[in-house]
Amino acid sequence: VQLVESGGGSVQVGASLRLSCEISEFTGSSYCIGWFRQTPGKEREGVARIYTGSGNTYYADSVKGRFTISQDNAKNTVYLQMNSLKPEDTAMYYCAADPRPCTVITPGNVRYWGQGTQVTVS
Repeated sequence: VQLVESGGGSVQVGASLRLSCEISEFTGSSYCIGWFRQTPGKEREGVARIYTGSGNTYYADSVKGRFTISQDNAKNTVYLQMNSLKPEDTAMYYCAADPRPCTVITPGNVRYWGQGTQVTVS
């Protein structure tokens, strides 16, 4: 499985960004795709997840109402639309994939990771 993130950047407070995660070489029929983020000195935390089979989504409380995760099956791509960005959203954002349900996925047990894309809000 290969995951390639894009779309990060430096923006002002209140702005929007859309991150993309292109997924390739995955042989399963359904899987959980998650966005996680990490800042120096802190543990990696989950931001949003989507299970490709059902379309069910899950969000961290800190981003509910501001971030939206979605999928484009034709493009094998998962997006994270981030609106009303805050300085505390500044982090390296990682896309991750796992064939298990999203309800059992944690930052410590996700099977596949992308290389990350930096988001800076100031």
